[in-house]
Amino acid sequence: MTTSQHSELELDTIRICRELIQIPSVNFGDGKGDEKEIADYVVKLLSEVGIDSKIYESAPGRANVIARIKGTNPDRPGLVVHGHLDVVPAHAPDWSVDPFSAEVKDGFIWGRGAVDMKNMDAMILATVRDWARTGFVPERDIVLAFFADEEAGSIYGSHYLVENHPEVFAGCTEAVSEVGGFSVTVSGGKRLYLIETAEKGIHWMRLTAEGRAGHGSVMNNENAVTRLTDAVAKIGNYQWPQRYSATVKAFFKKIAEVTGKPYDEKDLRPLLAEVGFAARMIGATLQNTANPTMLEAGYKANVIPGSASAVIDGRFIPGYEDELNETIKGLIGENVRVETITRDKALEVPFAGDLVEAMCNALLKEDPAAIPVPYVMSGGTDNKALADLGIIGYGFSPLKLDADFDFMAMFHGVDERVPIAGLTFGARVLKDFLEHA
Repeated sequence: MTTSQHSELELDTIRICRELIQIPSVNFGDGKGDEKEIADYVVKLLSEVGIDSKIYESAPGRANVIARIKGTNPDRPGLVVHGHLDVVPAHAPDWSVDPFSAEVKDGFIWGRGAVDMKNMDAMILATVRDWARTGFVPERDIVLAFFADEEAGSIYGSHYLVENHPEVFAGCTEAVSEVGGFSVTVSGGKRLYLIETAEKGIHWMRLTAEGRAGHGSVMNNENAVTRLTDAVAKIGNYQWPQRYSATVKAFFKKIAEVTGKPYDEKDLRPLLAEVGFAARMIGATLQNTANPTMLEAGYKANVIPGSASAVIDGRFIPGYEDELNETIKGLIGENVRVETITRDKALEVPFAGDLVEAMCNALLKEDPAAIPVPYVMSGGTDNKALADLGIIGYGFSPLKLDADFDFMAMFHGVDERVPIAGLTFGARVLKDFLEHA
């Protein structure tokens, strides 16, 4: 389809996605982020079509945008449709394009945030702008939420709003957001669309080893760096046992069914080969994980420091948080202490009900060969914060992807990009879903 053949909805989605990417709303963590410029842009886009919105700043520059579109039936509970405005940093020399140029090349929009998650932000904004132009009014209230700080624990974003302004979500019982509704091609060319109904919990922790400081030339059996690195190596090399949640079992039963491969509930790993680019991410949902990500120690080559620290990114299967924490404590030994940096819950909800049916119907309308299936996400979303208000969350940011496109490598990756055909497909699907949700 050429540009001239795109509908106004699709053209708006493409334009907004590019303009969002061109605003470098980078979150460096540790409170170092700034979403104010991009929040102002979102407010402007909504205002252009008569939709009122409000910015909630949790700290200087840490901006969240909320708008409520009133539905025709006040008896129906509201739906939160949310995205985050921040992105992780991008090291420009590693990229083949400027990561904030939103260059269009080879049928893709390139740039940091193209899939995480300014594509979905654009689809949401284009849909409600289309409604405003055409006069469509949804049956239920739709609360639009564009959060800050999702890439660093959501402290200045969804958690701030849930704790300080829960009234903006009043009357809402369900939510949809990122990393769901994308296609994976399996054996025989069949397309599964993965709808996120569960996500692993998160426990980022700091390990600190204390020791005896001294000169680098002498013997030291209380070296803090040695104590720390021993603990980090044990964690990084630990083989976690397989733990299968209800959602994981449902996912792999469907994989076995559509591929004709055997289903062995004692070991689902052989079926990973059937899910292509999603195998690494799906594989991480079969067990707890704990990956060392940061190290800090010392200040001079010939000085043994008195302390050393590391950061561990721990993720736990629904129901297995205690196992993660107890295992870590057992691995590190008595000379290393653990403190929590960020902790958030695991989620798991049924793949059933009217909202899920609306998702499936919208996918099938655009792709009659679609096979919707629930899955567990290895990361986390702002649905965790909304769950504190009793709001049930799903991942549904639809994309139709070519079989050879490594979608999961785009998240926080170099040369992040989204296919324009997939993006416009997603805009049509999301619009249909929200009109029937």
